[in-house]
Amino acid sequence: MAPGLWSLARRQLGRDFRAGELRLLIVAVMLAVAALTAVGFFADRLNNGLARDARSLLGGDAIVASDQPPPEALAERARSKGLLVARTVSFPSMGRAPDARGGASRLVAVKAVSDGYPLRGQLKLRDAPGAPERSARGAPPRGSVWVDAAILDSLNLRIGDALLLGDASLTLAAIIAVEPDRGAGFMSFAPRALLHEDDLPATGLVQPASRVSFRLALAGQGAGGDGAVRDYVAWAEAQIAAQGWRGLRLESLESGRPEMRQTLDRAAKFLNLVALLAALLAAVAVAIAARDFANRHLDDCAMLRVLGQSQRRIAGAYALEFAAVGVLASVLGVLLGLVFHFVFVALLAGLVDAALPAPGVWPAVFGLGVGLTLLLGFGLPPVLQLAQVPPLRVIRRELGELKPASIGVLLAGFVGFAALLLAVASDIKLGLITVGGFAVAVAVFALLSWLAVSLLRRAVPGGCLGTSAPRWLVLATRQVAARPAFAVLQVSALSVGLLALVLLVLLRTDLVASWRQATPPDAPDRFVINVQPEQGDAFRQQLRTAGVTRFDWYPMIRGRLVAVNGQPVKPESYADARAQRLVDREFNLSHDAALPGHNQVVAGRWQAEEQGALSVEAGLAETLGLKLGDRLRFDIAGVMQEGRITSLRQVDWGSMRANFFVMFPTSKLPEELPTSYIAAFRAPPSQPGQPGFDNALAKAFPNITSVDVSASIAQVQRVLDQVIRAVEFLFGFTLATGLVVLFAAVTATREQRAREFAVMRALGASASLLARVQRAELLGVGALAGVLASVAALAVGWALARYAFEFSWSAPLWVPLAGGAAGALLALAAGWWGLREVLRRPVVETLRRAAD
Repeated sequence: MAPGLWSLARRQLGRDFRAGELRLLIVAVMLAVAALTAVGFFADRLNNGLARDARSLLGGDAIVASDQPPPEALAERARSKGLLVARTVSFPSMGRAPDARGGASRLVAVKAVSDGYPLRGQLKLRDAPGAPERSARGAPPRGSVWVDAAILDSLNLRIGDALLLGDASLTLAAIIAVEPDRGAGFMSFAPRALLHEDDLPATGLVQPASRVSFRLALAGQGAGGDGAVRDYVAWAEAQIAAQGWRGLRLESLESGRPEMRQTLDRAAKFLNLVALLAALLAAVAVAIAARDFANRHLDDCAMLRVLGQSQRRIAGAYALEFAAVGVLASVLGVLLGLVFHFVFVALLAGLVDAALPAPGVWPAVFGLGVGLTLLLGFGLPPVLQLAQVPPLRVIRRELGELKPASIGVLLAGFVGFAALLLAVASDIKLGLITVGGFAVAVAVFALLSWLAVSLLRRAVPGGCLGTSAPRWLVLATRQVAARPAFAVLQVSALSVGLLALVLLVLLRTDLVASWRQATPPDAPDRFVINVQPEQGDAFRQQLRTAGVTRFDWYPMIRGRLVAVNGQPVKPESYADARAQRLVDREFNLSHDAALPGHNQVVAGRWQAEEQGALSVEAGLAETLGLKLGDRLRFDIAGVMQEGRITSLRQVDWGSMRANFFVMFPTSKLPEELPTSYIAAFRAPPSQPGQPGFDNALAKAFPNITSVDVSASIAQVQRVLDQVIRAVEFLFGFTLATGLVVLFAAVTATREQRAREFAVMRALGASASLLARVQRAELLGVGALAGVLASVAALAVGWALARYAFEFSWSAPLWVPLAGGAAGALLALAAGWWGLREVLRRPVVETLRRAAD
């Protein structure tokens, strides 16, 4: 009795599983699903955690944020609607210890709050170091300040001592343990000093040109509180548009974006990129392994046809077998992803809340879908051809060979899989560059490898190689030239695998190094802002006295772009998100008759003392669509200042010098414009005769803000180290998948190689000669694939660096040579592992198999 469909599929699955026929397919799918679901579980938990804690992170149900004091009408309207209101004012400044306590100083993040603070979340304090936490609500008592413990440590202070902020002396009353609306990690690069808003005027720190952040927090009360907040947000948005208030933005649970999310954006891009590469490699590995699987089952299917099995039943049995394999491999991949996503949580500790909610179901469902799509979309098409094998193949072995899959089937599989990967990427640029780059690379690899094989066929004896070449080299070139289709497939597959590996190496070294570019050796490590005009001479003299002879010194004026060529400018005038942000904020403007030495004019000309002229940074001009001759109007504290663009400058932002988007090429501007000065310099080294340079500077000029850039960059780089460790961990998945591709590509022609080598050995070729032939073939194919992959990796890496990660990168010229060498060695290693049995197999056994 003929077995039923389910019984036939079950028997085939068991036999193939025991024989190891499905090993490569299961490993490839499992690795891809594990990489994608590990990232998916982590992102899902992070998103759910942010949604859960959104009100605490915002500090209210909605926030009106601005760089100027918000109109009082906004607060009055909120109170009339029954909403709770709290105000905060934040800016960096220098905190100092009294002379009796050493007079040390350091940068602190000052935050002045009103009595209602915080509206959402809990502020927790400690009365002394190591004391238990207690909840607090409201602002610190007038005349006192709450601080982070780091301020006490660095300034050698205790609770009850005085902290000097500007012109005010405030009593240290408590230590901040938890600040609910602070945001994330390094974004708040200085320890917090929290004071009552009524104490802010006494400090004298807020000057007309100071850069200060104002936040008006709102919260609903009772059952109708959420509705009242939504109504208020709608009213406020309409008022901002109608009144033309610039610099105001609304943050709510729907539109707000906490700083923690921004901190992790680039990390998510890197993780998604590595997961995408793993999935793309898995697709290639599945396609190669499935075709090899189908080739090995041609004779089995011919015998099934002889025994009376129909094409429909054979196709159904293999479809069920592959579906079961897909489910098994996907489930294993999901379980691995679930386990390994905890590694991400550990590696990114400090960037994310440790108490994240439990992982959801969606990443697991998505992983199962990706696994089944991989196996059924790329693996099943060649296997289904087994149903078309004619019964005559049992006596005529040349019949029933596999045919290339139809363009429609391949296109459908690729489009479906590409759509899944774009969904995974969560960034359209990243997804299109990665997926599109791989699609183009595969086509280019196939074309170039076909051209290389065609040239090689002309070079075999009696071509240009002649008869002087070693026998092993002649035989190796004949082997490749005799199988052009297999050679093209092998080179293309190896190139794709090596492309991902080279790209990841570049990301880990050159691209990441560009991202984390260290401060240049002679760059300033101090930026001092808020220096008032009347302090200029004394400030510069103190720098010279301390031995600082080279420093940047520029006036800094805050102005908002309000018109271009007489036409009003608003954020909604631009479609680009970056352009909208730039137009909605105030610019730091400056002026000087001399072109800054670290700037280069790329269009127009810089004419010293040219009245009514403007010089604009080239990148800003491109973003805002500005060109030479355009007239720009700025609102500078109510005073309109207009100028015509006469030059575009290329600014070296990596120089860590004082740089500006817009400059007036004149030494003077109208005196009524509120102006402060910025200085950038390298602090003198600490010496016994010159202790406490920063402290002395802050003591002499208490209103200034001195930013130690080197410390901030070190903190940023510590965060990036965490991100890179997470990327390196996920890199292991992609590396393993790439090696699977290499192994599958090399071993795809194993049986054909065995038959050819058996014939050669029967004709007198020695085993050592055939080993040299195999090594030469693998080295040549691997070297060609490595060079092609490296060139493609440079192109894709440049596009990713510029358009996805938005940092500059110069392609190292040595990569193609190194890639060629690495490709040759990897192909040789994969061949040694996958083809070693070919040379050991007895000739009689191989010929008997061929005869059967």
